[in-house]
Amino acid sequence: MSSEPKRLRIGFVGSGLIAHFHLAALQSVRHVDLIGVYSPTQARREALAELAVKTGCGPCVAVESLEALLALPDLDAVWVLSPNHTRVNVISVIAEHASAGTSSVKAVACEKPLARNLSEATVVLDKVRDAGLLHGYLENQVFAPAVTKGKDVIWRRGVPASGRPYLARAAEEHSGPHEPWFWDGHLQGGGVLSDMMCHSVEVGRHLLTAPDEQRDALTLVRANATVANLKWTQPRYAQQLRDNMGIGYDYRKFPAEDFARGTLEYADPDGQRVIVEVSTSWSFVGAGLRIALELQGPEYAMQFDSLQSRLNVFLSRNVSGEQGEDLVEKQNAEQGLMPIAEEEAHLYGYIAENRHMVESFAAGRMPQLTFDDGIDVVRTLMALYRSAETGQSVEPDKENLEEYVPPVAREPRP
Repeated sequence: MSSEPKRLRIGFVGSGLIAHFHLAALQSVRHVDLIGVYSPTQARREALAELAVKTGCGPCVAVESLEALLALPDLDAVWVLSPNHTRVNVISVIAEHASAGTSSVKAVACEKPLARNLSEATVVLDKVRDAGLLHGYLENQVFAPAVTKGKDVIWRRGVPASGRPYLARAAEEHSGPHEPWFWDGHLQGGGVLSDMMCHSVEVGRHLLTAPDEQRDALTLVRANATVANLKWTQPRYAQQLRDNMGIGYDYRKFPAEDFARGTLEYADPDGQRVIVEVSTSWSFVGAGLRIALELQGPEYAMQFDSLQSRLNVFLSRNVSGEQGEDLVEKQNAEQGLMPIAEEEAHLYGYIAENRHMVESFAAGRMPQLTFDDGIDVVRTLMALYRSAETGQSVEPDKENLEEYVPPVAREPRP
């Protein structure tokens, strides 16, 4: 008889929205226990730990420090879900304790983007490598069911008949982030381009890459981007950020872009050019978060829109209630014809992503996406920011992007 697979015991660093998505996903993942959570805010970490226990995700405890989390007995892996400006410090501490043998941790997974810029991302990768840690890059859209199934059908049926795809489009749009730090260019590393285009550039590249090809099968040749402030620098909405988000400064004077679009030109293994078009926005008003993906080739096309739901409800003007996000993330209305995302953790890829990371770490192997992939995404983002800053296309191989920092992230706010 085969023995029961090893249970992976993990800890969370962070207790915000993304941590709740990962917790929801873990309810559908076998052989894993969430045993601890650390974040600076006591009430939030305790609430997340309580929810983990309530939902059967493990004997989770809230701890007062990162060091206390790393000292938990039999801790195998840490999910780093804290804000971007904390990544270098958090992962450095994890690596130090792993190297010193003061923690049993053997693996670390980190949310997107890996860091605020390429210099920080390189530090993070070097730290985990030096400590001998397994490392996973948490990019959920690559694991979304629509992406997994759509890519399989295109490459299995369309490509053999007519050739590989040559155009991918990826867009993600919503009405703005939940937490104040996202709006601070220095803390976040940029604006919507950093926050959301990391999804789009990776899923676009992924769709254009054959299932049996290595990541470097496509070579980034040229990047071109435009960024803009369309909504949140208007006086009315800048004041709304102060009132509703608790942003204690005039956003009109210190904005991070709320709209970005870009074109990435790659060379495929045969030297042919393929294109990824990306678009992201914090100034989109619809039912809620919208992810739109498209893949085109010589005799086929694939489309996905997360708001084209199989389930909709209509609520008349006589139905009123509290604002919430019980229908779809970043929900903007509670009346009218509303799409419902039946299971967002599944739809957006968090369940499959977590299952893959847990199974990989438990088996002692590197996952499909590692910090090396996170580095490549950050390099692409820096090329796009550089293009937007200069107004010219950027050829990454001819640019010194290692020390590049986007304009809005160069200096902390006064």
